[in-house]
Amino acid sequence: MTTPSTRIRAGDQDRERVATRLQEASGEGRLTLGEAEERLAAAYAATYVDELTALTRDLPEPTPPRPPRFPRPLRVHAAVGAVLSALLVVRFAVSDAEFFWPVFPVFWLGVSLLAHAAVRGRGRVVPY
Repeated sequence: MTTPSTRIRAGDQDRERVATRLQEASGEGRLTLGEAEERLAAAYAATYVDELTALTRDLPEPTPPRPPRFPRPLRVHAAVGAVLSALLVVRFAVSDAEFFWPVFPVFWLGVSLLAHAAVRGRGRVVPY
């Protein structure tokens, strides 16, 4: 009787993930072309997961991409507010009003943008 192996077999997704990481490391200059080719060949020939981890053991962990500082919905909101504010100021410039009346709608456009940012900051918003 043979004893059952505790090693885990590698799947195609595991091999592709390691191959992508090796290609990125080669692109960053962490691996020479020869090393990258050898490791890629070994990655596609690997049978077990521990063989794959040995190929990337000396590479640093990839850094996750940073989310944008201002999400797209907030950038759109700010752009719409800026366009509306500009239109209101132009309307004031061509009129013969004696006081700067666009200050009131521009103020409320700013308040709406701040409220939108606060709601999104709490995380209780449906992702777009």
